[in-house]
Amino acid sequence: MNQLGKGDLAVDGGVPVISREFVVRNTMGPEEERAAVEVIRSGVLSRFQGSAGNDFLGGPQVRAFEEEWADYFGVRHAISVNSWTSGLIAIVGALGVEPGDEVLVTPWTMSASATAIIQWNAIPVFVDIDRASFCLDPSLLEQHITPQTKAIMSVDIFGQSASMEVINAIAAKHGLAVISDCAQAPGAWRNGRRAGTLGTMGGYSLNRHKHVHTGEGGMIVTDDPDLALRTQLIRNHGEAVVDAMGIKAITNILGFNFRLGEIEAAIGRCQLRRLESQTSRRTELAEMLNEGLRDLLGLQTPHVKDGNDHVFYIYGLQVDPEALGVTRDWIYRALTAEGVQGLAQEYLNIHRLPMYTQRTAFGSKGFPWSLQSSDTSSTYGLGACPVAEDLQERTYMGLELCSFAYTNADIIDTVNAFKKVWSHIEAAN
Repeated sequence: MNQLGKGDLAVDGGVPVISREFVVRNTMGPEEERAAVEVIRSGVLSRFQGSAGNDFLGGPQVRAFEEEWADYFGVRHAISVNSWTSGLIAIVGALGVEPGDEVLVTPWTMSASATAIIQWNAIPVFVDIDRASFCLDPSLLEQHITPQTKAIMSVDIFGQSASMEVINAIAAKHGLAVISDCAQAPGAWRNGRRAGTLGTMGGYSLNRHKHVHTGEGGMIVTDDPDLALRTQLIRNHGEAVVDAMGIKAITNILGFNFRLGEIEAAIGRCQLRRLESQTSRRTELAEMLNEGLRDLLGLQTPHVKDGNDHVFYIYGLQVDPEALGVTRDWIYRALTAEGVQGLAQEYLNIHRLPMYTQRTAFGSKGFPWSLQSSDTSSTYGLGACPVAEDLQERTYMGLELCSFAYTNADIIDTVNAFKKVWSHIEAAN
């Protein structure tokens, strides 16, 4: 790699392009305040009751939120939960995943995508990603399918859908369910349908830095009434009500409390009404970044797959260290010194976390991996997912567009900071 000479780069003591702090994104406003106050004044912060009856499905705000979400996303059923982690656990359980079963999942995601599988004593099998989109690479799926495979979990990472038609076709061929983890992409479309609604079951995160923000929360979606009921049972102490409700299929109906509160639901209803304007604004910001950065040597701006639109939870970039003559980590330090905010130089490679490389989750004897007759289908650690690993170690950078209330001036200055750093790289080359 080239050694850049001293100059006016801030990393070398020069004056940074950006000297102000960007405003942290805050989507709470008067509408949310009024909604929360109304719930508090009603005295009903939750209506859920863990027994059969009218309150098993929650209070008026929860039910209204679910109905409005189902209508907006064009599905028959929406089931709220207290976090998207809870939602994923409920989905995996509702699909009847059993101890020792395998679920195919991307390594390039938040850790809960895989721990939701572990929760049911099943085995995550990591399938590498497509370098251009960061989503699951469907061309690799079939080589990982075994007689133990029960489902495929696809993650709509950074704000756009995976190639769901191809994934669904492979799943149908092998009799598998498809879970669409759309935590980061509510409001995105794929071929005229909402991202997150294209699998057997799917859903969304509502936590503090997502597009729809209720503090903590999540929303499951499905068109299957039986699966909807099973997630409702898993959400709210289903083991206590199945007898009274006449439910005979009780596999995986355990005593969880995954219930969303009335205040969060009331806030979520307000946020849902602004989802389109929020995502449209981030698309505008991304277009400004595309225009400003597209001609920089060795820098790849986000690729939007055919049939998709992208809501840009994260603006995912890739750098080419060989073409630039400097490392990704040096570029990150230089951009950070210039005042660029919301910049990240890595994402999770969850197949390399100690729980997987050491095969230790429950107890000290390697459970649930001890249920496997062999470990050939679940390979963890370095070398298992080379594309994701290369991105993590050398080439990925991302701007977290949901972190700040970026103005046009913020984006212009961010682009200028990139151009300043690149001008020094090019001069050194």
